[in-house]
Amino acid sequence: MEDTRIARASVPALDNILGKTFPVLDHGHVRVIDYMGDDAAIVQAARVSYGAGTKQVHEDRGLIRYLLRNAHTTPFEMCKLKLHIRVPMDCWRQWIRHRTASVNEYSTRYSEAIADQQSTLPGEWRTQATQNKQGSEGFLATDTGKALTAAEEHFHQTASDLYHSRLESGVAREQARKDLPLSTYTEAYWAIDLHNLLHFLQLRMDGHAQYEIRQYATLIGEEIVSQWVPSVWEAFKDYRVNATRLSGLEKELLRLLIAGEQTAAKDWLIARGWFNPKTGKKSREAKEVESKLEELGLEMCL
Repeated sequence: MEDTRIARASVPALDNILGKTFPVLDHGHVRVIDYMGDDAAIVQAARVSYGAGTKQVHEDRGLIRYLLRNAHTTPFEMCKLKLHIRVPMDCWRQWIRHRTASVNEYSTRYSEAIADQQSTLPGEWRTQATQNKQGSEGFLATDTGKALTAAEEHFHQTASDLYHSRLESGVAREQARKDLPLSTYTEAYWAIDLHNLLHFLQLRMDGHAQYEIRQYATLIGEEIVSQWVPSVWEAFKDYRVNATRLSGLEKELLRLLIAGEQTAAKDWLIARGWFNPKTGKKSREAKEVESKLEELGLEMCL
């Protein structure tokens, strides 16, 4: 009888960091617990549908780049990564919105809450962004930050004392925890396939993502995914991270600008309500396309 056993995919670079603690923020971390698949597993899954003999047509790296470039997602779902993460609650709220992972979180009903809380240094207090209602830009003066940090330390200590006094009084853990701040750290095992992990990284590594979760995403991408599936990581940076997506309307405008038809381009912007010549105001969409044009070395000429 033919022996059909196969060896489990092994990536030495990732094996070398299994269980290694990568620190994030002041008390957070990321650790690789397990993984399944590698670059070759993606190629193998894709070639099942291509049929035999295609290896002569498509070189592995080229096939991976083709798949990612053209949004063929299922081959990337054949690879999975399991992480142990330690993250502040407010950051975890954003993280858990990605509902495509399997999650098991530390329970503060079963165990006492983790004592660590994320603290902010005097020079780290960010100001509210003027254009992005959910983002930040710039920093407050350090003198102001010192007062805010001192108040934060006092609040953290008060919240911790209140929590432990409740426990000592016999209050159930599930109720004693209710006034703990969102800066309290939690831990979880987080297992996700590569397709959905790349989606998570694309959103959370972006400059518009909150700073704290961006630190986790960047570490996962640059320190872990790059070691696990290097060909995928290379393609991901080329076709997702460093790519510029254009809508149908944006391509219309781009054609006018490339052709040097500045007057027609301005009329086009006015007709679609992207630019008001009386007030000089640009719509959000106009500002977005202006940013994309700058990346391409072009100007909107308004």
